Amino acid sequence: MRAIPALSVRVGSKADLPAVLALYGQPDFNGDNVLTLAEAEDKLERLGLYPDYALYVAEQNGTVVGSFCLMAIDNLARRGTPFAVIENVVVASGRQGEGIGRLMLQAAFRLAQEKGCYKAILASSLHNTGAHAFYDSLGFERHGVSFRLSLPEKVA
Repeated sequence: MRAIPALSVRVGSKADLPAVLALYGQPDFNGDNVLTLAEAEDKLERLGLYPDYALYVAEQNGTVVGSFCLMAIDNLARRGTPFAVIENVVVASGRQGEGIGRLMLQAAFRLAQEKGCYKAILASSLHNTGAHAFYDSLGFERHGVSFRLSLPEKVA
């Protein structure tokens, strides 16, 4: 792996949404199942209402090259020690394999530790075997079984 230019990870803002939506629209991520900019702005505002949930962007030379969301969740078990959920990990398709995802997740781990979390969890689709190998290389353990129930759309 070649050396990559300095990468900064910061909390994303409304101004970052066009770049983030472009990342989400990549065929290997969400494809055409992406919010409009106005919808994303509303959702980002709502995310700000959660106690410890944020969109993060990874930037190189002023360009957003990746993103993830991180939520620290309070806990009643483990003497109240919180845990972190990492979600929507995505790197620009032309930049995958350069170490950007690794640096982003290392930043996510540091953020989770700073928030006092005892573990970080994420989920990945069964078919995404390339991502599984990547998560394995970062030290994630394949733990338990994940279950999903797709709910019908809410009727207005």
